[in-house]
Amino acid sequence: MVSISHVAHKIATHIPYLLVLIDMRFQGVKCGSADNHMEMGKKLLAAGQLADALSHFHAAVDGDPKNYLAYYRRATVFLALGKSKSALPDLARVIELKPDFTSARLQRGNLLLKHGKLDEAESDFKKVLKSNPSEKEESEAQSLLQKSDEIQRLTAEAHRSFKNKDFVTTASQLDTIIETCAWDAASREMRAECFIQMGEMWKAATDLKAASKLKSDNTQAFYKLSTIYYNLGDHELSLNEVRECLKLDPDHKQCYSHYKQVKKLNKQIQSAEELLKEQRYEEAVDKYEAVMKTEPNVHHFTLLAKQRICHALVKVQHSSKALAMCSEILQSEPDNVDTLKDRAEAYIQEEQYEEAVKDYESAAQLNENDREIKEGLEKARRLLKQSQKKDYYKILGVKRTAQKKEIIKAYRKLAQQWHPDNFQDPEEKKKAQNKFIDIAQAKEVLTNPEMREKFDHGEDPMDPESQQGQRFHQHFRGGFPGSQGFNPFESGNFQFKFNFN
Repeated sequence: MVSISHVAHKIATHIPYLLVLIDMRFQGVKCGSADNHMEMGKKLLAAGQLADALSHFHAAVDGDPKNYLAYYRRATVFLALGKSKSALPDLARVIELKPDFTSARLQRGNLLLKHGKLDEAESDFKKVLKSNPSEKEESEAQSLLQKSDEIQRLTAEAHRSFKNKDFVTTASQLDTIIETCAWDAASREMRAECFIQMGEMWKAATDLKAASKLKSDNTQAFYKLSTIYYNLGDHELSLNEVRECLKLDPDHKQCYSHYKQVKKLNKQIQSAEELLKEQRYEEAVDKYEAVMKTEPNVHHFTLLAKQRICHALVKVQHSSKALAMCSEILQSEPDNVDTLKDRAEAYIQEEQYEEAVKDYESAAQLNENDREIKEGLEKARRLLKQSQKKDYYKILGVKRTAQKKEIIKAYRKLAQQWHPDNFQDPEEKKKAQNKFIDIAQAKEVLTNPEMREKFDHGEDPMDPESQQGQRFHQHFRGGFPGSQGFNPFESGNFQFKFNFN
């Protein structure tokens, strides 16, 4: 159902057009003849209704092909719409029908100058000066002719500089030329080549993009654009441009060969990114390794693949491999914030907390507003501080990711090894008692989900300052309760007797 606001907008848009129709009806003008279309087109042009005005000037030209004013009015609309290429044939037809129409010739010369057609432009300016122009037209023609002469000289110099491979000078000379000849595809293509030689690829791409629009069927511009985007690591833009080349010429050998390569790479990268989103990290690693095989020579794609592999390896806690990959990236890209964050996490997984703190601090200097960096740095500092005190994971010799079964297994082995009854020497027995208490504490903390969570967040639930910690220490103070029959394994497999004070 069409909304009232939509209808109102449509009416408002066409009010100038309707007013022109009403005005012409009151004046008794009949629609249909070339003159009528001319009159209507003029009024619509004055009202800013360019598309409607253009339609009427088309009809006027069709109705009277020898009416030079119809062509001139239509050229005016084309120029207002930014379609200078379409305006040029109309201006040529005006001059053909009325050679003494100085304004049309001056306007055509100006357009030819902007398109870089200097000889043709100069011819128009000289003819204007010989045609008894008005004072204003004469002044404009003289100025434009002088500008054209200057551009002719600069163009010759630019070609000499380019031939001598002085690309910086050539680009500077072309800057001045393009200020006047803004629609000259050849000048933009030459400047793009200078930028390529200077290593300024994004500037080259900007000029080639303009050249692809200014020159019809410019397959070479599309091909160069595609290769530039590809070498800059933008596979999607590269694919778009090479497709434009193949639309113009499906048999273009360079474009077709390049298209197959870009399409394959684009598909692999999109698939790998999808796997990362789905948290299928190991499959994503395989896919990005395939990306590096498909394109081993473009640094941007290799870097992208390594970054993603580093991230995925951290996610699946393959910390040693992650460290190797992340470190490789940071050798060439030391300010890569995402990789610094990933390596910091890998260091945490490896319990290298000082290194983790350093990476997070480096990342924070590069991006101080990143919430993940702030939280990661806090965590790394907390774990570093904790590691300098008592680390229950290290006491039992298990990783922070260890499951309950692994923890109990490690506890039983160590408890049996360090049971005080195994030692006779008083000093050794005392040392074993302290070690045994640490082992028992570690087991209690790490097998209790709530206590383990507190410990993982930097809080020691066995700290004497906490009530729980005090109770535990009181439990063991002065020896083990009952002196005999204490079972450190919580099972009936082992019995120990404690004979110490």
